Amino acid sequence: MTRHVVFSHGQESGPWGRKITALAEVARSEGYEAHSVDYRGIDAPRARVARLVDFCKELAGDLVLVGSSMGGYVAVASASLLHARGMFLMAPALYLEGLPELRAGGVDCPTAVVHGWRDEVVPYEHSVRFAVSNRAALHLLESDHRLHNQIRVIQHLFEYFLIALDLPAIAFE
Repeated sequence: MTRHVVFSHGQESGPWGRKITALAEVARSEGYEAHSVDYRGIDAPRARVARLVDFCKELAGDLVLVGSSMGGYVAVASASLLHARGMFLMAPALYLEGLPELRAGGVDCPTAVVHGWRDEVVPYEHSVRFAVSNRAALHLLESDHRLHNQIRVIQHLFEYFLIALDLPAIAFE
């Protein structure tokens, strides 16, 4: 079965920025095809969600969504529609004023969130809130919104995330 990682970039970046390029390398090494959606020129969050859903219609097999900043919001808003196998979010733009509210309980796949303690765009507390309400793995790093000084760490976290998707689930009693 083909496995895909689909990246969604942030508002101010492009489809093959530093983080996406670094994580695409990890995805390929774990047997995934790596894709990155180009949202440049699309400002409306709902239009970005529609673009991602349309892009993924052609992909058959397991789908892992990776989003940075606004791309994180887009991934969360799209995950259940796309029956995502997993979601990896970096400094996701969640609970920000002006963004359409996300459906409660909308995350139904394994999720990991990475956020910088010194994020000047999206407060790290937003990722803490999301992680608590969705039982997502949460990694708070000594970094800012772009997380560029932590790319190597994020690569390792992403590799672990992809490997863990293949591990058998542990039942809690």
